[in-house]
Amino acid sequence: MKSAETRAICELAPIVPVLVIEDAEHARPLAEALVAGGLPALEVTLRTPAALEAIRRMAEVPGGVVGAGTLVTPEDVRAARAAGARFGVSPGATERLIAACEDEGLPLLPGAATASEAMRLLELGYDMLKFFPAEASGGAPALKAIGAPLPQISFCPTGGVSPSNAESYLSLANVICAGGSWVAPRDLVQAGDWAGIESLARDAAQLRR
Repeated sequence: MKSAETRAICELAPIVPVLVIEDAEHARPLAEALVAGGLPALEVTLRTPAALEAIRRMAEVPGGVVGAGTLVTPEDVRAARAAGARFGVSPGATERLIAACEDEGLPLLPGAATASEAMRLLELGYDMLKFFPAEASGGAPALKAIGAPLPQISFCPTGGVSPSNAESYLSLANVICAGGSWVAPRDLVQAGDWAGIESLARDAAQLRR
């Protein structure tokens, strides 16, 4: 299967921080705090002008595995790979996006919200998927229901996952990890409160799965 590397990354910790970085100067200390707290797999979303530079700087942090999120086009894939991303995450999946990731050798966590989308990706060789948007798509009950006829597919639910509902996802047999942004809130990042972020990461790393 084409998801072996992605699955191994997802198994590193119960939570993958989903990061929107506005200032590249924050990238390295933020990554260091998250890794020190026990969350080595980091998803930097390509939603800001600073994202690619942030990936470059985070890629230098020992113990971290930095990926690029919000991959939408083949150009996104090539830019992320050139910046040092070791995996990619997409909100959905298109043939061109998948082909670009395979051409670049970038392990992909493709998004799916329905059984049909998951089955199509399984046919293409992907059995580790992002369930997105998780809460808006029915939350943990919906993901549990999808898992019943498709037990060979594992998921990383993302979108609306929080400390209050994370364990409801992580308790599911078809969930390896979850994506969450609460471990790096904007106010703590802007304040440079890396100790506070490390504490949030440490709590998230101890969530049961």
